[in-house]
Amino acid sequence: MPVIRIDMLAGRTHEQKSEIAKVFTAELARIAKCTEDDVQIVFSEYERSNWSKSGAMLDARAPTVIAREKALSGE
Repeated sequence: MPVIRIDMLAGRTHEQKSEIAKVFTAELARIAKCTEDDVQIVFSEYERSNWSKSGAMLDARAPTVIAREKALSGE
């Protein structure tokens, strides 16, 4: 049974995660030639204070950088 693990910053809505699960499940089942019932997805969400990018903790990044990253990610 295929398992997809998605690590991401916290803040996505239940509806967004549901859409991700639906699309990823359908595509993995198609490509792997298995049923959608065989596919499992695990979402792990992290606060900005527990994530680093480019050597800097995300919660310590400049407010303008954080705002831009949130806008790009749909948060």
